[in-house]
Amino acid sequence: MTTSSSERGVSLGMPELPAPAYPDDVRERLERDAREIIARYPDSRSALLPLLHLVQSEEGHVTRTGMRFCADVLELTTAEVTAVATFYTMYRRKPSGDYQVGVCTNTLCAVMGGDAIFAELQEHLGVGNGETTDDGKVTLEHIECNAACDFAPVVMVNWEFFDNQTPASAKRMVDDLRADRPVEPTRGAPLCTFKETARILAGFPDERPGAVEASGGAGPASLVGLRLARGETAPARVVHPRDGAPQDRDVHEPSPSEHLSSHDAPQDTSASDPAHPAGPAAEEGE
Repeated sequence: MTTSSSERGVSLGMPELPAPAYPDDVRERLERDAREIIARYPDSRSALLPLLHLVQSEEGHVTRTGMRFCADVLELTTAEVTAVATFYTMYRRKPSGDYQVGVCTNTLCAVMGGDAIFAELQEHLGVGNGETTDDGKVTLEHIECNAACDFAPVVMVNWEFFDNQTPASAKRMVDDLRADRPVEPTRGAPLCTFKETARILAGFPDERPGAVEASGGAGPASLVGLRLARGETAPARVVHPRDGAPQDRDVHEPSPSEHLSSHDAPQDTSASDPAHPAGPAAEEGE
């Protein structure tokens, strides 16, 4: 005896309809930008990555309509575009907040307090990993290494650095974002919305006054290795014995800019704040 597909719990369903096109005025504007992007490359299909950022700047995530647009202007199939859009995590596949708050939970940030920050932000915001607050302001996610281990634990907002964070400072920061209060990154360019960030990543200039001049993001701790590689000598430093008083000799006290690491000076992290120890890593989405 045979059983029907419905009896086996298989739903054949209807095939997905083609993605709708952008309204004429939006498509005309995006086509102008797309032509400028495509002109930068000898092979038009090389423009796919910045074009995906371009359509993401329009709607805040990469929609089926955006992928159809990219396929049309590059003469690719939607399958080819989808394969790229789903491979890179910087392309959002569902509506996201104005601010992508990413907490690094890789090894060093985790042990310095990243896991605690991520757990407390989930509870504070009432969202899980990859979810957005009800007001559409903040999307929270845990991310891998930010290449800023000497400032651990690090939180990024729309790819701008917020160094040496604690659960308390991270909660204040997201509260300010949701209340539209000014929030300044630790270093780098001033903060802008995720859509504005996506347009910059598409290759268009950041026209905000002073933003480009402020975009240098390397801090003193990150540049120590470069200085040593150039043969520059670091200031002499004396470490006092743990079980004895300071020795009777001159000691050079480094200024803040001379610290070899962001942790040469006390920081309110899990290492120096017993109230916020780094706990075990939480499962993704918890």
